[in-house]
Amino acid sequence: MGGDGKKEETVPVKATHLRALPSEPGVQTSAPAIELEVLFREHYDRIFRAAYRVTGSASDAEDVLQTVFLRLARRNPMPDLSPSPAAYLTRAAINAALDIVRSPRASQSVSLDDVEPVELTASPKLSPEALHADRELRRLIQKALGRLSQNAAEMFVLRYFEGYDNHEIAKMMNTSHLVVGVLLHRTRARLRKEIGEYLEAYHEK
Repeated sequence: MGGDGKKEETVPVKATHLRALPSEPGVQTSAPAIELEVLFREHYDRIFRAAYRVTGSASDAEDVLQTVFLRLARRNPMPDLSPSPAAYLTRAAINAALDIVRSPRASQSVSLDDVEPVELTASPKLSPEALHADRELRRLIQKALGRLSQNAAEMFVLRYFEGYDNHEIAKMMNTSHLVVGVLLHRTRARLRKEIGEYLEAYHEK
């Protein structure tokens, strides 16, 4: 699977997607405005989805969207996003989302139950009991992610939320696929111990 084809499903949340490059009073844009505008229009959906999968909150995902591009706007010179702007921005979104998950405000985030309509991986054919179990699992995984190291959490999200394989993750994070495999194995073992039957059910879906 190519990195640019990861989980492109629509996320029809009841939230305001920013359609223009975010700005902040008093912040001087260092990066070329046209280049940022193009990146924003091409990738804001991808960034929003990646952040939403981690935080489970539409408002937090929008905060991540703004954070990612405001950070780029402040960079001088503009960082090199090649060979894959999508991969670079996905990682930026994941890291910003993990910052939120680890923060005290995470407990006050909008839950998946409070955002309507939301469709990520849940099937509309699932029973109310199955949907509740899926939401509970997501909450448990979100809390567990906040307790992982930065590399472990990022690799887990890239592998199991975004669908990148070990070789792609290794290339993105400048390491070997063996290191990725070992760290993911340890992370799965830790999460399986913390989450138990919920994690088992998650892998069986």
